[in-house]
Amino acid sequence: CVHCGLCLTYCPTFSELGTEMDSPRGRIFLIKSLAEGRVALTDSVVTHLTLCLDCRACETVCPAGVPYGQLIEAAKAEIERQHPGGPVRRLFRWVNFSLLLTRPLMLGLAASLLRLYQVSGLQALVRASGLIRLLPGALPVWEALLPDVPPAAERAVLPPLIPAEGARRARVALLTGCVQQVIFGPHNRATARVLALNGVDVHVPRAQGCCGALHAHAGDHAGAQELARRTIGVFEATQVEAVVVNTSGCGAHMKAYWHLLKDDAAYAERARAFSLKVQDIAELLAKEPLRRPLAPVPMTVTYHDPCHVVHGQKIRSQPRQLLAQLPGLKLVELKEADWCCGSAGIYNLTQPEMATRLQERKVRNILATGADAVVTANPGCIIQIVQGLRAKGSRMKVLHLVELLDRASQRLEG
Repeated sequence: CVHCGLCLTYCPTFSELGTEMDSPRGRIFLIKSLAEGRVALTDSVVTHLTLCLDCRACETVCPAGVPYGQLIEAAKAEIERQHPGGPVRRLFRWVNFSLLLTRPLMLGLAASLLRLYQVSGLQALVRASGLIRLLPGALPVWEALLPDVPPAAERAVLPPLIPAEGARRARVALLTGCVQQVIFGPHNRATARVLALNGVDVHVPRAQGCCGALHAHAGDHAGAQELARRTIGVFEATQVEAVVVNTSGCGAHMKAYWHLLKDDAAYAERARAFSLKVQDIAELLAKEPLRRPLAPVPMTVTYHDPCHVVHGQKIRSQPRQLLAQLPGLKLVELKEADWCCGSAGIYNLTQPEMATRLQERKVRNILATGADAVVTANPGCIIQIVQGLRAKGSRMKVLHLVELLDRASQRLEG
């Protein structure tokens, strides 16, 4: 870091607060001072560091190429080591990071219970009665962010192989993920269909699970490493040409396995080889024109760039290239399209005040486009934007990129 300050105007928290210690430059100074023993990890320092979204917008504009994402993840891991928090916080982390995310059966059970809560009318009753406001702490904010859980059939595991249609262009494995599988299972199914229609054999390893992205963002370094090793082993066995991901945070994290495991003699080279195989769904599909014919999709949409696609993976034009190929679709550009929506992993749970400020900023820009729908490519962004639009009384749809690609293909059959 040469302290040039180019990152300041691109940092969401600095833009909102205007304080140097809440900018990338300021946080780098804090991290360096901590490493050199010149400052202690006080509550104030922890506050400034944990307020970072890890959106990595600063990396995009940094002339020195500072790997800020690696620095802030290391800092958050040190915070967790020295300041694990009280019993309630430790219980929350254990339930989420040890019990649910790493155990598909437990996560599936939790999704089924959440589905029952929603379809039984209990959720509507709790919200209408005002009981939700009586919940302690940030629980009312968390409840408002609960996504709609799809029916069990849409959460079912995909077949181990979805064969390519027509001339085969590639063999890939698909990451179905943890939360993605139980909350956004329809996106996985749409992804598999679109890939198959475009000549791709899609393998779905049954033993896969969480990739560890949320663990890394939350400072659980050891947990992230263990899940990375497990993921590498599962996907190595498929012997495919690429590992396709339809969630931006997972994709950016898996592309960084080489750094996460660089000091592990048994996995360093395997992690590097694996990282080179990981591709975002838009990254893969944009290499060739979509296979024709495509049915019209008569809509006006705008596109929100997920942080870990545009800043973490440097993918900006490919989603727009794909949308431009859909007949009847009009794309209007979004102001601050690459500005964080406030989701940022579990940031909207741990920093609800700042997350809400960024959510409101994003929603204002989205509504100003007058589009029928906003398109993006990350489950966290979808949850955050849906909740923000609902809060404004808007019925605008929030769609994953693959939903539109799938719609163009499926209409041909209907």
